[in-house]
This record gives sequence, C-alpha cells and structure tokens, in this order.
Amino acid sequence: MKKNKYRWVIATTLGLLSIAIVFMFVEVSATNPGADGRITIVVTDKEREGVKTEMRGLLEAVQAIIVANNAGDLNTVAVAARKVGKSSLRPHSPEFADKLPLSFRKLGMDTHLRFDALALDTEQFESMTHVSQQLGELMGNCVACHAAYRLTTSESP
Repeated sequence: MKKNKYRWVIATTLGLLSIAIVFMFVEVSATNPGADGRITIVVTDKEREGVKTEMRGLLEAVQAIIVANNAGDLNTVAVAARKVGKSSLRPHSPEFADKLPLSFRKLGMDTHLRFDALALDTEQFESMTHVSQQLGELMGNCVACHAAYRLTTSESP
C-alpha cells in the first residue's frame, strides 16, 4: 500500500516537473502571447488541420491504452502506444517547422518518445500499475502544451 502511495507521489511530481520545464523553455521568437497568456502560433489552415489530426491520433491512443490496461490486455497497450511513437512522425515542410517554437517541437518529440518508452516498458514490466503511472506522466506533456500554446490561422484572437 505504501509502495503505491510513493509511486503516486513520484508520478505526480514528474508530471508537474514536466509542466514546469515547458514553461522554462517557452520561446516568444516568431509567436505572440494571446489574450489568455498562451503563445499564439500562426499557421495555415492545412497546417492547423495536420496538427489537430496528429493530436486526435494521440488522444485515440490514450483512450485505447486506458481501455486495454483496464482489461489487463498489455499487448494492446504496447501496440497502441507504439502506433503513436516516433515512427508515426511525418516530415513537415521547412516553412511550417520554422513557425514552431523550438520548445514546442521538443515537447512534441518528447511526447512521441514517451509513447515508445511506454510500449517498451509495458512489454518488459508487464505491470498495469506502471502503465497507469507512465501514462499519467506522459499526459503531463499534453497538459503543458495546451497550457502554453495556441494554434491560429490569423493574428486575430
């Protein structure tokens, strides 16, 4: 029982630390702070839809991981996590990449790498508790990104 309490404290601490790190590296170079304090990244409609499609894929993977983990199906957990790992990344145009702050790109890459780590750890440790903790930490990246950035197709709010 105490062991689970310590794991929860560690998972929470790591999640909060991830959020703090994001805010330390937020760049304002080619972006503007919006009315809500988030960094506004101006992109084309096509670029915005591409990012939203990628985020929906991540969210679908999270849902599949939770359902599979609750069912004790760790093989499906690993498959769902690996599906959105680094190998799922597609190259962006240089023009689009130049619009994204370095901290945004680093956070995105870290998120995909964490899905790869989740898949590998699931296969190695075969622990439903570990999956839950690791997914909670990974979701800290999602929360941090949505708290720090906002995509728009124009300069207006």
